[in-house]
Amino acid sequence: MSTIYEWKGKNPKGRKVKGEMEAQSPEHVKQNLARRKITPTKIKKKPKDLFENIKFLQPRVKDKEVIIFSRQFSTMIDAGLPLLQCLDLLQSQQENPTFKRNLKKIKESVESGETFADALKKFPKVFNELFINMVAAGEAGGILDVILQRLSAYMEKMAKLKSQVKGAMTYPAITLLVALVVVSIILVFVIPVFSDMFADFGSALPGPTLFVVALSEFTIGYIGWIIGAMIAFVFMIKRIYASEKGRILMDDMFLRLPVVGILIRKVAVAKFTRTTSTMLASGVSILEVLDIVAKTAGNKMVEFAIQDVKTGISEGRSMADPLMESGVFPSMVCSMIAVGESTGALDTMMEKIADFYDEEVDQAVKNLTDAIEPVMLVFLGVVVGGLVISMYLPIFKMAGAIS
Repeated sequence: MSTIYEWKGKNPKGRKVKGEMEAQSPEHVKQNLARRKITPTKIKKKPKDLFENIKFLQPRVKDKEVIIFSRQFSTMIDAGLPLLQCLDLLQSQQENPTFKRNLKKIKESVESGETFADALKKFPKVFNELFINMVAAGEAGGILDVILQRLSAYMEKMAKLKSQVKGAMTYPAITLLVALVVVSIILVFVIPVFSDMFADFGSALPGPTLFVVALSEFTIGYIGWIIGAMIAFVFMIKRIYASEKGRILMDDMFLRLPVVGILIRKVAVAKFTRTTSTMLASGVSILEVLDIVAKTAGNKMVEFAIQDVKTGISEGRSMADPLMESGVFPSMVCSMIAVGESTGALDTMMEKIADFYDEEVDQAVKNLTDAIEPVMLVFLGVVVGGLVISMYLPIFKMAGAIS
């Protein structure tokens, strides 16, 4: 039975190196290190992880780690290394314990006679359907290194797209959170101090001041209920979005929003064309491609449009016509796809559309940020400034009376 050993040593240049290795005994570790021209200085058994079987305490496998794995795997396969040796090396170099265990199990499955793609299917949270289908196509065609290279390039572009959308949503979310915290502090801690001071004025307070004082008293008196209502609202939205009808309704609403809807539409086009191009170029059949792309669309209206395309193709229609009829995809995209179909270069045309829409997403994110920034500033100014001015109105009134 093999054991994982931690080792430290020196490479031929005299630099200190360290790592982990799965082997039968310390002697096997020494032999393997000698082949790599490393002089070991310390070899010991790796201590067992006490929380190994508690899943929620284990680190998640990140997209970046899968991208690096794909690139390294592709390079090794291209260099002529056998599949099992590649998996062994990549597992030994992996720092994420979750991913390391996954790779070990994948290697064991391949050793037992399973295909690489079938071994990957056991870890759907790490390797999605797209990844598995492309690997299966690569194994069947004997071009696994090319497929892995395409996959890593595709995932890098998708990660960039995801990062752009997250970046666009982060600014308004942080601004709203800051506004909520500031307003809560003013209402709960600052206004009561002014309210006690105004009680000795002996004259009627201005309308805005009375409203703010009443709002402060209401907030302090029902703060528990307010927090509960906010949590219930978030929970209710999640429940609605989790249901089929609610998801369809909300996804349709998101697509119709003025600025956000344009961004969602462009992201959907970029993702659809990039995924389709990558899979078609890798030898996956068009119906399989559309089935996978529909499942990973991220928006129900886009998913329905792609499913209509799949149905249309299975009935002998072209891809462009159902896309045009859906109303989700821009007419320019449908026209370019029609040209790609007629010339037999659909994967190349899809890649060109994806490259174009990557730039369009950049511009849409910039437009969204430019549109949200002044709105957020005005919102903060009106809410916070309105509260402050309302509390100073009686002081201005009293100063005017004295003068």
